[in-house]
Amino acid sequence: MVRDVEAAEITRVVRELCIDINYKVPPEMVDLVKQAREKEESPIGRQILDLLIKNQELAAEGEYPYCQDTGFTVVFLDLGQDVHVTGGDLYDAINEGVRQGYMDGYLRGSIVRDPLFDRKNTGDNTPAFIHTAVVPGDQIRVQVDAKGAGSENMGKHAMLKPADGLEGVKHFVLEAVAESGPNACPPGIIGVGVGGNFEWSAVLAKRALMRKVGQPNSDPQIAELEAELYEKCNALGLGPEALGGTQTVLAVHVETMATHIASLPVAVNIECHAHRTGTRVI
Repeated sequence: MVRDVEAAEITRVVRELCIDINYKVPPEMVDLVKQAREKEESPIGRQILDLLIKNQELAAEGEYPYCQDTGFTVVFLDLGQDVHVTGGDLYDAINEGVRQGYMDGYLRGSIVRDPLFDRKNTGDNTPAFIHTAVVPGDQIRVQVDAKGAGSENMGKHAMLKPADGLEGVKHFVLEAVAESGPNACPPGIIGVGVGGNFEWSAVLAKRALMRKVGQPNSDPQIAELEAELYEKCNALGLGPEALGGTQTVLAVHVETMATHIASLPVAVNIECHAHRTGTRVI
């Protein structure tokens, strides 16, 4: 049976998510920053983490967003095949939710309408960057990430050769983290996408960031790789805000998918300590 969902309901949910995630860091992220504070060996690193914890507390009061860069609005939409959206266009409804959320929440609009010739701010953080998957069922699962540009700009992508193998992927990830330095505002989350094709590896890396922070991949081999990369990233010595220390990353999430016999695509998408995500099911 087909279930009708009003476009206005989608707008309402997206609006609420945009406001909530910019003021309230996910609880698991708060816990990981506190754990990093206990593990950090550098005095300046501990001081920085203390400030981040204080910032989380102030933002949660709802008067000031966690970070002045309220980011690209990234939406992952799992759309049930038995859902019929009524009363408007699906993507228009999402963008209207972003518009209302950023305006009503007094959040900075950061999107320019043209990348090259007319970099004029749209003023309301639209358009959103939407990834849609049609799935079984009659529900809509909406995930929103307010993705800051500092960390986004440090993303890397490569089409490795299959002969580069697992060690090549590890080397690429570590190189990306090392080169990001202070620009990605560590400590943060490292999203890694391996496989697919050119564009899908990048989507996998971004989707990896949407997983509950620190939750290992369900595949034991991938979970083992995540744990190894976590240790090796922290052994780089960048530390909080790349001023030296042992806590450069809080988690590493890896997602994989099938690929061509002649390809080994890999992408790294870094999320800073302002990891602002939220999920609602309609």
